[in-house]
Amino acid sequence: MDERPAPDWLQVSQPFATEERRAERDEVEQASPLSSRSGVSASKPTQSRRRKPRPADPADPKNDPEPDHEAIARKILLDALTGQARSRKELADKLEKKEVPQALATRLLDRFEEVGLVDDEAFARAWIASRQPGKGLARRALAQELRRKGIDDEVAREALDEIDPDDEREAGRRMVRRKLRSLERFDDQTKTRRLVGMLARKGYGAGVAFAIVREELALADEYDAGDVVPESDL
Repeated sequence: MDERPAPDWLQVSQPFATEERRAERDEVEQASPLSSRSGVSASKPTQSRRRKPRPADPADPKNDPEPDHEAIARKILLDALTGQARSRKELADKLEKKEVPQALATRLLDRFEEVGLVDDEAFARAWIASRQPGKGLARRALAQELRRKGIDDEVAREALDEIDPDDEREAGRRMVRRKLRSLERFDDQTKTRRLVGMLARKGYGAGVAFAIVREELALADEYDAGDVVPESDL
């Protein structure tokens, strides 16, 4: 068989193809971060730099020290007791409104009772002493107020038993006398209805209220006739 020389296109294309592949391989190796030419070992990953922790910012609320919840709750109680007595329920309501944990609130209130800063019996007596003569309230109205203050019924009853019935009636009479000044233009029936209603709202029973009003209307008639001068006008 005659050996014929290779075609011209084959002699050119083969070296060209080999050179093209070599150039492509060199380009890939140079671009690869794990290339041996870059001087970095492919088996050891690069180590990232560690960031130094930032110093705490004192102005950041997150960095504030843990608050003393007991001290805060104690201050709430002392502020509430400044200037006036409070019942235990009133103080407990204030602590609950400030979201003081119930266990802590109970412990502090027990402690305040031990040292005499919270005393429902003393509170009940003081409340009656201020409301009964000043507002003319009778036992029933005072009992309702003490119940709203959270005073135990037994504690309230003991304090209410100290009220002198004569003092209670006298307080009712004073209210009727003051009110009569604004009822002069009305007849006795209208006066009686309004005065009895006023005493009923103050906690007086119907029988006691009617008796007080009749007595005061009679005294007012005698005063108008010039026969009697009320003690309050002397």
